Amino acid sequence: MSIPKAIILLSGGLDSATCMAIAKEKGFECYGLSFNYDQRLSSEIEAAKKICMHQNSKEHRIVSIGIGQFGGSALTDNNIEVPTDPTEGIPITYVPARNTVFLSMALGWAEVLGARDIFIGANSVDYSGYPDCRAEFLESFERTANLGTKAGVSGDHFHIHAPLLNLTKAQIIQEGIRLGVDYGMTISCYSASEEGLACGRCDSCRFRAKGFENAGVPDPTPYQELQSA
Repeated sequence: MSIPKAIILLSGGLDSATCMAIAKEKGFECYGLSFNYDQRLSSEIEAAKKICMHQNSKEHRIVSIGIGQFGGSALTDNNIEVPTDPTEGIPITYVPARNTVFLSMALGWAEVLGARDIFIGANSVDYSGYPDCRAEFLESFERTANLGTKAGVSGDHFHIHAPLLNLTKAQIIQEGIRLGVDYGMTISCYSASEEGLACGRCDSCRFRAKGFENAGVPDPTPYQELQSA
């Protein structure tokens, strides 16, 4: 019996690294897919490479797409500062339609490979409020995938997996530790240095640090030296 294949959207962060480990435990042959989308950080791509090597993924593709040219996000526009204080509503770090584009690319590769499963590390508990990390969006995309592909209309359906969707950051970390994830390899920061040092101030850093604290696990994150206010 052949091993089922799965595409894992891999950002280089804590959540996607855990997601790949979960897919492996479920018996999937993992294919990592990362994107250079004109984001501020090249260090997250390097982190994704390390994660794929550490978890022995079958293949790792890095695809360049130009969604950053439209701007509109602090993660793709150097003229917009990454906020260091909590904000109301959907924050400026939201990248317009990012997960829609990423999932579409994953779907294309999955159909070519004969994979019918796509894993995404979306989370709707300890997260920044992005609309494309909600269950409603992911369920809708799965329906779209099965309506708009040769495999889907032939009855060979795709499945979008978001195993972290309803977990707290602490629960995600505990699950990853159980599965042997090396979180020292991961980068979650929105303003990390080229060397991969985290700022310790952005939303993502705060959720990550609190997660390690609540999980009772030492935080392996290398931080930049914080300046006193």
